[in-house]
Amino acid sequence: MRALKLFTLIAFCSCYALRAQEPKQIVQQAVDTELAADRTDHSHWIFFETDRKPKNSVQQWVAQTEKGDVVRVLVRNGQHVPANQQSQNLQKFIHDPNAQTKQRQASRHDDQQASAMTRMLPVAFIWTVTSKNDKTTTLHFKPDPNFHPPSWEARAFAGMEGDMTVDNTQHRIQELKGHLIHDVDFGWGLLGKLQKGGSFSVERRQIGPGIWDITDTHVHISGHALIFKSISEQEDDQKSSWTREPDNVTLEQAAAAVMAKPAEGSQLGQNGTGPLPR
Repeated sequence: MRALKLFTLIAFCSCYALRAQEPKQIVQQAVDTELAADRTDHSHWIFFETDRKPKNSVQQWVAQTEKGDVVRVLVRNGQHVPANQQSQNLQKFIHDPNAQTKQRQASRHDDQQASAMTRMLPVAFIWTVTSKNDKTTTLHFKPDPNFHPPSWEARAFAGMEGDMTVDNTQHRIQELKGHLIHDVDFGWGLLGKLQKGGSFSVERRQIGPGIWDITDTHVHISGHALIFKSISEQEDDQKSSWTREPDNVTLEQAAAAVMAKPAEGSQLGQNGTGPLPR
């Protein structure tokens, strides 16, 4: 009988340990899936974007290519861009290799930073499952006091608390949102500070079979920098009306495609997200 009780206790403890590990396993699987998808997805898309920033708000069509994104700006800071100017801006970009290289370098840096932050998710936070249904699992995260951020960006990210929703079938991150639970100082406050309460949220959707992308981004973080430029971020970005292009689309073809899009496309950014395959 004692042996049976001992076996039952061991089994109970083992099951409890597995349940305790489950949230982190869900997060790790989602992170592995996202990183693998980034490596293998070479698709290019056209989409409509409304990007609102304090000093530079635009409504535009964007066409992705291997050499860079071709952008047709319809409205900038509330002012409609004349059609001839839209075309001139496109032609200037597709005939400027330096501008294309600069854009690719900036995009590559952003991708590398995003991958680094994604890899941090399982190790920088303590995770708990808060809800689950047939389609999604929602988890809550809070900073792990044993995690030591390797960079300034990581310090800011690791100071967040929030929630993440994962698609159960494809193991893709559907939503990630958080807020700073304390001020984050850089160089003991000499180089800058991000203020407690700043928030971010990212929503992702399936835009094609097995292909996911960000459709909504909202960043509202306040702070100051004494040596470098402002580290404050205020942005609301929405993407909609996704259409896939050929994988080998050229800059010229992408330019023609965005110029063929309706100039009244700006209404999509105001009235809805447009058609989104699920």
